[in-house]
Amino acid sequence: MSHHIVEVRNLRYAYPDGTEALSDVSFRIHHGESVALVGANGAGKSTLLLHLNGCLVPSAGEVRIGDFPLTPGTLSEVRRTVGMVFQDPDDQLFMPTVHDDVAFGPLNLGLPVDEVEARVFSALDTVGCGGLDKRPPYKLSGGEKRSVAIATVLAMSPSILVLDEPSSNLDPRARRQFINLLKEFKHTKIIASHDLDLVLDLCERTIVLQQGRVRADGPTREIFADDQLLEECHLERPLSMQPRVWGD
Repeated sequence: MSHHIVEVRNLRYAYPDGTEALSDVSFRIHHGESVALVGANGAGKSTLLLHLNGCLVPSAGEVRIGDFPLTPGTLSEVRRTVGMVFQDPDDQLFMPTVHDDVAFGPLNLGLPVDEVEARVFSALDTVGCGGLDKRPPYKLSGGEKRSVAIATVLAMSPSILVLDEPSSNLDPRARRQFINLLKEFKHTKIIASHDLDLVLDLCERTIVLQQGRVRADGPTREIFADDQLLEECHLERPLSMQPRVWGD
């Protein structure tokens, strides 16, 4: 099975009040790609991400992970393959200690305790938090929380990493450390972000959402060089691609 492939076909999602959040969204992401989802507030980025591991069920269309559609029968396997890091780490960290949070997923897979322990410390070492295992999550900094949230996902050994606004509330140093960490993750990455410089650093491909539809899909630098597209989608070029204004 080509389980690293993510395919969305004619996806539609409407809220209970009838408001349409996604309309006829389609794309295909291959193993090893790093793909950004960008768009103005309300464009549908977070809603779309929540469909990729079954947190939301589409009103129409389908999501496929590998050769199979995401259904109630495939949900548990999909969630092993697709690791979701939410926008707010506090939504992901709820146990008394960092160790317990990172162990939670593997334990629920029914893995032996010794394997769980190995996964916990490997995941924490990977994100640079090896000495935080006994710390309560509420005593972590914003950057530490973000890194530990990723560790909770890495401990599940996913093939696909999905991140929603991963750099929000990080100071410049923590942001750079975080970008370097994500560069080391060699599998598929899907990142929704307003931080277009982060997108430029990490993603060779960008999908632009506008009012719940795919407005553009292509190489990131080409997308960010299209000033008319950016203007119409209420976006701006990343700072690193904006003209420099020199003082006298």
